[in-house]
Amino acid sequence: MSSVIYYVHDPMCSWCWAFRKTWQEVLQNLPEEFEVRNLLGGLAVDSNEPMPLELQQTISATWHRIQKHVPGTQFNHDFWAQCQPRRSTYPPCRAVIAAREQDKAAEDAMVLAIQQAYYLQAKNPSDDAVLIACAKNIGLDVRVFEKNLNSVSIDTQLHADIKFARSIGANSFPSVILERVGTFSKLDFDYNKSETLLKRLV
Repeated sequence: MSSVIYYVHDPMCSWCWAFRKTWQEVLQNLPEEFEVRNLLGGLAVDSNEPMPLELQQTISATWHRIQKHVPGTQFNHDFWAQCQPRRSTYPPCRAVIAAREQDKAAEDAMVLAIQQAYYLQAKNPSDDAVLIACAKNIGLDVRVFEKNLNSVSIDTQLHADIKFARSIGANSFPSVILERVGTFSKLDFDYNKSETLLKRLV
C-alpha cells in the first residue's frame, strides 16, 4: 500500500510562495511509493472589508523577512500601494479547485498563475477579475471557470479540504503531512533544501 503525502497550502500564503521551488524539487525526487494529494488550507475567509493598515504592515514585513530567510524569493512590494488589500484568500482557493475540476493538470498552473499575479505583478487575487484573468492565461474555458468559481459545489469542496486539513494537524501553511497505515505525521522541512524533507521519507 502506498503512503500518502498531503500538501496543505494557500495560493495567497507568502510562505507557500517561498517554499514553491523546494517543494517542486521534492516532487521531482519522490520515490514512486508516495502519492501526493493537495489540500487548500483557506488562510482567510471571504471579506469585502479593506485590510487594516496594521495587518498590511505586518504582511509586508513578512515579505521582507522571507526574502532574507529564503534567498531568491521575489515580491513586488508595489502591491501595497497599487491595490486595496482584503484579508480574503478563499476566492483564490476556490479558483484552484475550479481549475482542477475543469482539468486536473491545470491545478498547479492555476496556483502558479495566482502566485505570480499576486507576488510579482502586484495584482489582488482576492478579486474575481484577477482570478478569471489567470484562468484565461493558463488556457482554461473562461466561461466554465467563471460559472464554477463561486458555485456551491466548489465552495463545499473548499470547506471539505479545510476541515480535513485541520483534522490531520495542518494548522499552518505550508504543511506537509504523511499518512502511513492510518497514522498522520506532520513533517518538518527546510525552505531552502529539499533533501531535508526527502530524508524524512526514506
